[in-house]
Parts: sequence; structure tokens; C-alpha cells
Amino acid sequence: MSVAVARSREIPSWKLELAREIAELSEKHRVILVVDLTGVPAKHVQMVRKKLSNVAVMKVVKPKIAFKVLAERGKPLESHKQYLTGQVMLIYSNKNPFELASTVENLVTRDYYSPGEVAETDIVIPEGNTGIPAGPVLSTFSRLKIPTKVEGNVIHVAKDTVVAKRGDVISPDLASLLQKLGLALKEIRLKIKCAVDGDLVIPGDKLKLNIAEYEEDFKRACVDAFKLAVELVIPEPPVLNYVIQRAHREAVHLAISAGYIAPDTVEHLIRKALVDASILAAVVSKQAPDLGLGVEAKTTTQQQEVKEEKPREEKEEKRETSEETLSEGFAALFG
Repeated sequence: MSVAVARSREIPSWKLELAREIAELSEKHRVILVVDLTGVPAKHVQMVRKKLSNVAVMKVVKPKIAFKVLAERGKPLESHKQYLTGQVMLIYSNKNPFELASTVENLVTRDYYSPGEVAETDIVIPEGNTGIPAGPVLSTFSRLKIPTKVEGNVIHVAKDTVVAKRGDVISPDLASLLQKLGLALKEIRLKIKCAVDGDLVIPGDKLKLNIAEYEEDFKRACVDAFKLAVELVIPEPPVLNYVIQRAHREAVHLAISAGYIAPDTVEHLIRKALVDASILAAVVSKQAPDLGLGVEAKTTTQQQEVKEEKPREEKEEKRETSEETLSEGFAALFG
């Protein structure tokens, strides 16, 4: 009878050390960003590590090891296994996950496009001196349909030229020319797969904030809140100041409509009487011949002249003028 003996597989020491570091960092930090490192050059990772040295700790990990350690620590990643695949790095911090994600995604380095890569934006070759001596490279400009001229044996681009649209595949000729021109146009940034904040897992696309849109929303909310406060007459200085001014305007308007004479309404009432008298005179004047009345309606020009007449220096003279005008208006009505 043979007995099969299963040999226990010895775990490499580096895996144990990595697991220990992940566990310790998970205990010390509340927020974890899971970042995709696919295609990201080491120099960009080093730049980000340096920029975040005061607020975060970055650790390149094996996905299986990270998942196992985080699961043992009670992190809610069981239903989000897709985030821990490929080449990943964990960024540990105690900062707000949205603020941290915004900081990470705004850290950009530039590199040259390689043949076969896809243009992220429109690529423009700018007008001007290229610094490239005239020679065989002119054929490359020609194939890419870039207008050129040679001055002093140096190639000049005649005008700004779009050589690739967003989404186009970079050709070998274009990749080579961009390097010769020193145009490192490809933006390199870390792509965040998700953030873990305590027991909450936030997908990467939900971490992007439109600050300008939020500012507009906040402004609209403030305006709406003020309008509501005015309607409810909330006893706050800005609200009461506006409410009192509005109440005064409405009171004056009501007093004018009711014909109530007061210091704030008398001038408006006289003006209103003049306008009403002129309008009535104009209506009556149309029937004046049939009624045998000698009514003369003021023309538009005359009415405008009355409105634009400058007040006299003495108050008594102003009063007399107003009374005379008023008398003329009533005289026109009743003959």
C-alpha cells in the first residue's frame, strides 16, 4: 500500500515581505487608490512618487497578493476583482479620495508617440523654422502633406498643418518626424481603476470632478436659497434689507394706484394725471368736430418736449408751471 505525501509549497520570502508591507500600509491609511501601470514608463512613476511623498505612499504590487491581503483586512473588494488585474500599483493616503485622485491624474509627463499608437488629440505641426537641414527628410514632409520652404538650407514649415486627427493611428513617418522636431505630444498620466475609502469602493470614472460645473451649481443654489429666504422673510440682514426695499417699492406703487397723496407719491400722481389727461384729450379730440368741442390734443413731439422740459431754479416757479400744465390738460378735456 503506497501513501502519497503532499509537500507543502514554500512561499518565497519576497512575497511574505510584500504581504506584510501591504497589511501595515492598509492599517495606517484610510484611502487606497488602485492604479493601472500598463504602458506607464518608470520615469513617470518616479515623478508621481516624488510629488506625493508628503501625502501618500506608493507600492507596486502583485494583484493576487494584494487581493488576498486586502480581503483578509476586510476591504470590500470581493465584487471588484476586475480592478486588481494586470500591472497595478496601490497608493495609500489619508486624504479625501476625490482630491487625491484629481492630484494624481493632473500629474502629467510627455513622451514621443511610437508607430502604431493612437493620437490622443489633434496633432499640429506649427509654422516656422524646424531647424532641420534640407535633405532627404523633405520627402517625409511631402508624404505627410506638410507645406515647406527652404531658407538658408533650413526647412521651414509654411503654415500650421494638422497631420493627424484624434483617434488616428500614428504612422512610422509621423513618429519619426515628431522626434526630429522635438514634439513630445503624448501625455502620460496614471489611470485610476478605483478608490477604496473605508468600506466604500468608488470606480475610477466616478472620481473625476467637474469643478466648474459644481461652482455653477453652487451659485444657483445660493440664488435659489436667497429667493426662498426672501419669500419666507428669514430675519437675516441681507434678506431683511432686500425685503424692506421691496416692501417700500410695493407700498409706493400701491399708494400711487390708490391716489394716496404723500411726499413719496405726489410727484408720481401729478405725472400720472398729466399722462392720463393727455391720453384722454387725444381720444376726445377724435370726436371733437362731431361734438362741437375745440379740443387740441398734444402731439407726440409736444408730449416729449413737456417731459424733457428742464425744471426752473425756483420751487414756486416749478409749482406754477405744473399747475398751469395741469390746468391746460383739464381745460382740454372739458373745453
